[in-house]
Amino acid sequence: MPFIAALIGYVTKRVAIEMMFRPVEFAGIRPFLGWQGVLPANAERMATTATEMLTTNLVDPKEIFARLDPAQVAKEIEEPLLKVVEDVTREVMETYQPRLWEVLPTAAQQLLLKRVQAEAPRAITKIMREIAANIEDVLDLKHMVVANLVRDKALLNRLIRDISKPEMQFIARSGIVFGFILGCVQLLVWTFTKSPIVLPLFGLGIGWFTDWLALKMIFLPREPRRFFGLYTWQGVFQKRRDQVAADYGDMIAREIITVPNLLEAVLRGPKSDRLFTMITREVQKTIDAQASVVKPFVAIAVGTKRFQEMKQTAAAIAAQRVPETIRHAEDYAVNALDVRNTIVDRMRKLTPLEFEQLLRPAFRQDEWKLIAVGAVIGGLVGELQALVLLH
Repeated sequence: MPFIAALIGYVTKRVAIEMMFRPVEFAGIRPFLGWQGVLPANAERMATTATEMLTTNLVDPKEIFARLDPAQVAKEIEEPLLKVVEDVTREVMETYQPRLWEVLPTAAQQLLLKRVQAEAPRAITKIMREIAANIEDVLDLKHMVVANLVRDKALLNRLIRDISKPEMQFIARSGIVFGFILGCVQLLVWTFTKSPIVLPLFGLGIGWFTDWLALKMIFLPREPRRFFGLYTWQGVFQKRRDQVAADYGDMIAREIITVPNLLEAVLRGPKSDRLFTMITREVQKTIDAQASVVKPFVAIAVGTKRFQEMKQTAAAIAAQRVPETIRHAEDYAVNALDVRNTIVDRMRKLTPLEFEQLLRPAFRQDEWKLIAVGAVIGGLVGELQALVLLH
């Protein structure tokens, strides 16, 4: 019986762990006949909770973006930027007044291009400074992180499962130990009573109690504590905080707060219109400052009103294309932002209670379901055990 109880303890834990994460999508007949992993089923709530922790305690967008050197960014993207400037200039001129561009002296064409190209890096530097100073106006970091985790539920699973792998192993293995101990008690009770109700009741109790106790032992006590003067215990998750910090920082920097994701959020997120307004304004200033060399030719040929339209079109096209050139500064940005080390350092400074909140929300609200499943499985195995022994 103790060995059967140990098996019950282990199996119920493994089932509970798998039910937390699998299946990623609902399997069965909605709304009640079927199952979806606890984390994927509550992806938005879990993602929002994790993001709140991340953005409140670990990552300050203004701080990390201040690490970018605007002049260095402009230098990194100089080659693609100059190409964009030339393409935009030619496209606008050929669209509005192709004949004028053709008859414009080559020297005048080149002078215009050179002047605008020379000013472009300075314009980018100004734009980057403005973005860094007003990052909350163009980037909604919370929205970006939540959207990515909700869209990619497998990523949310990995975020929790990868950093808590030792804790999951502890839950499963503890079921064997606790189950065996309770199985010894079960054997004594069965020996004296031979009651058929003993085995399913103990099975149910073993499934419930071992699940409940294992979950508690992951997080509690938060500080090392000596029990009965014999044994010191600290929650498994708390005890591993340095390794958890490293793993969590790696995953966030590698898969969530990445330069491509940040660019995507800035360019296409809910605040992207503010970025394009910012770029358009700066591009128009640059055009005004540098187009004076050909303005008399163009204004005479197309009229002042038409010239203003050309300028606005050029600014709009540039606002669409210039941000894409920032991707060429990705390697520099990854090193400069240093998201991974920032998260690791901040995590190590969290209080035990704050640190617990990284993983605890994944269990707290729905842990009763996992415990209940463990109890039901334990009860069924106990009933099967009773049938075998009595027949």
